[in-house]
Amino acid sequence: MMDYGMKNRLARIVKPEDGRTVMLAIDHGYFMGPTSGLENIDKSIAPLLGYADSLMLTRGILRSKIDAGVDIPIVLRVSGGTSILKDDLSDEDITVSMEDAIRLNASAVALSIFIGSKNEKQGIINLAKLVNKGYEYGIPVLAVTAVGREMSRDVRYLSLSVRIAAETGANIVKTYYCDGFERVVETCPVPIVVAGGKKTGERDALELAYNAVKYGAAGVDMGRNIFQSEKPVNMIKAVKAVVHGGLMPEEAYRKIYL
Repeated sequence: MMDYGMKNRLARIVKPEDGRTVMLAIDHGYFMGPTSGLENIDKSIAPLLGYADSLMLTRGILRSKIDAGVDIPIVLRVSGGTSILKDDLSDEDITVSMEDAIRLNASAVALSIFIGSKNEKQGIINLAKLVNKGYEYGIPVLAVTAVGREMSRDVRYLSLSVRIAAETGANIVKTYYCDGFERVVETCPVPIVVAGGKKTGERDALELAYNAVKYGAAGVDMGRNIFQSEKPVNMIKAVKAVVHGGLMPEEAYRKIYL
């Protein structure tokens, strides 16, 4: 049974008015280092915060670079332990205590699981431990179904991954979009948000956001397709118009992005 605190925190992320969300992901540095577009977070991210429904990031960036006076729900990345220099990115562990997440006033905590990797069990056990702590303190858990180099992003694999995440107790699941995405949503009992993935053209990113919610996602957790855009503020406004406002991608591109 979900108590008031957890329901309230989830309602800050996924808006109860329409059941949708535009999350801004800037947690890439925890394994990628100074990602393009995030070198100077003070300048690149601050102008976007007024348009995002929540902000997904690490505690180091939250403490050092985000204005505590900005009212934005925090989804705190709490897994790590690898870098892009390693062949196997799945070798992660929990890196942040739930107590520290509470000190940071997080609305949710997030970690990755790598279904099908050699560290699959460790990731699922990490998720289970985090869910246990989450219910102890009323903090929702977002599970990211990360994809290793050998994993395909098809409906069969993604359905398997998100269902395992939900069955383990995740309150929200972040995954990738694929052909037949409605089948992924149908078999997942908790809200799904779609990852933005690598930088693409603005039209393509808006099309992704549109298709994600059209086929049942609660929204998107987009990063590089926003902060690496030539017009980041316009781009997040356009994504929001698609997800929350129901605008067609081309209309959002022409009327808001350009």
